[in-house]
Amino acid sequence: MTTEFSGNAQSMSLVGFTAVATITLLLCVMTGPDRDDLDEFYTGYSSLSPMRNGLAIAGDYISAATVLGTGGVIALFGYDGTVLALSTALSLMLLMFLLAEPLRNAGRFTMGDALTRRMPGRGVRIAACAVTLAALVPLMVVQLAGTGQLMAFVLGFSGESLQTGCIIGVGALMISYAAIGGMKGTALIQILKIVMLLGSGMVVAVLILHRFDWDPGALFNAAAANSGVGSAFLSSGLQFASGPSPDLDMITAQLTVVLGGGVLPHVTMRMYTASSARQVRRSMSWAVSGVALFVLVITVVGFGATALVGRAVIAQVDPQGNTAYLLGSQAAFGPDVSAAETFLFTTVTTAVFLTLLASVAGMILACANSLAHDVFAARVREMSPRREMTVARVSALAVGVPAILLATLVQHRSLQPLVTLSFCLGASAIAPALVYSLFWRRYTRTGLLSTLIGGSLAVLLLMPGTNLVSGSPVSAFPDADFNWFPFTTTGLLSIPLGFACGWLGTMASGRRKSEEQRHEYEAVEAWILAGAVRRDR
Repeated sequence: MTTEFSGNAQSMSLVGFTAVATITLLLCVMTGPDRDDLDEFYTGYSSLSPMRNGLAIAGDYISAATVLGTGGVIALFGYDGTVLALSTALSLMLLMFLLAEPLRNAGRFTMGDALTRRMPGRGVRIAACAVTLAALVPLMVVQLAGTGQLMAFVLGFSGESLQTGCIIGVGALMISYAAIGGMKGTALIQILKIVMLLGSGMVVAVLILHRFDWDPGALFNAAAANSGVGSAFLSSGLQFASGPSPDLDMITAQLTVVLGGGVLPHVTMRMYTASSARQVRRSMSWAVSGVALFVLVITVVGFGATALVGRAVIAQVDPQGNTAYLLGSQAAFGPDVSAAETFLFTTVTTAVFLTLLASVAGMILACANSLAHDVFAARVREMSPRREMTVARVSALAVGVPAILLATLVQHRSLQPLVTLSFCLGASAIAPALVYSLFWRRYTRTGLLSTLIGGSLAVLLLMPGTNLVSGSPVSAFPDADFNWFPFTTTGLLSIPLGFACGWLGTMASGRRKSEEQRHEYEAVEAWILAGAVRRDR
């Protein structure tokens, strides 16, 4: 089967991309804050209904790395990819049941607010901001680099200068979203994105199942037969077979996704937009439902891509499988494509393009908010709302421009290490810090700083030695081999180290400090766990 798109599909996709960029920018201008009010810029006055807020959370959570990357893993590795997709949904469920309400009650605008509820101090805010940037900038780089690759693949051009131009142009658009629209503007873009993504994906999934007489078993068997590896495609361990400990590597990778995915700052910032504990529960219910539906869709499309196109063809087009979602969508329509089917495929490509736009806009907003509120506003005791909003908008530019430059430099390398780095930081630094600060009464400021710094350093030191960076043909540096930590993620060591650093830091603070923190926690326990009072600071 050909992997080239018809001229009609390319023309309609270009029109769709342009229309989406124009409409979403207008939405940001129309819904952005019209006065100097921090609550309006950071939370949109908590004016979104639970359904709309839930869809925005799902939109922030399902990034382009999830759509393209997870779809590729499913198409190339079958069972292992399905487990990865389920782990993604499980991570959001853990956030819903364990952290969502306490986060909403403890925080106001940023993760730094939630962490300093018990342990105020500029050092904590700076550390929280540093971890936010370290976790989200790599993801931004991946999405921006994916923009050039996506447009080159769909529109049929191969020039590096054109891809670089696409990255710069789309990056500038994303910075505008965050700076102009604020929380409410980006929320509307996330809602539009998730509706288009789920709607178009469900149509493709239905068409694929129809090709196999509505029998999922026949779809899976056809995928295994066309995978080139037979029954191993439907068994665990194929993705990690080249490592020394495939089972341990797989468990660690899934644990990293489960613990790290839901706590990334661009997702948790949506908790602060709910006006009550009841609203955050209802919002998370909508978000989890949306993500669970997407997991079903991407599983069908991923297996459909292998069954209809072939694993070898997918790997030939892109060794990481990032084009599998689009190839599966194209194959679902068959060789003779009508005008209506061309329009539907254009909707799919436009939805993926909108996913790229919305994902980076949300991440830029989270980073800009943290820089403005946790670093600059905390340094000046009485910073006016106008000045803080100006700082936030300048911060969006300060974060976005380096991300664009990095994306242009690494666009032709394997970017999976950057995605994994973000999830590892979430699981090893952010998750322990949030769990301890929200639930451990004796947790001290030293323990908090030890968690954030120790967990982050463990990830940054271990990551260069993993399989994804060197030592294999699909690594970021395929011609080098400094693979001294032969696992896909750092979670095997960095997650226990993150929790251990928090415990050791608290023990090193001494009994007196721990008792002081216990009394301080008891004073705010009702606010954090039950939302008895919403205190604004």
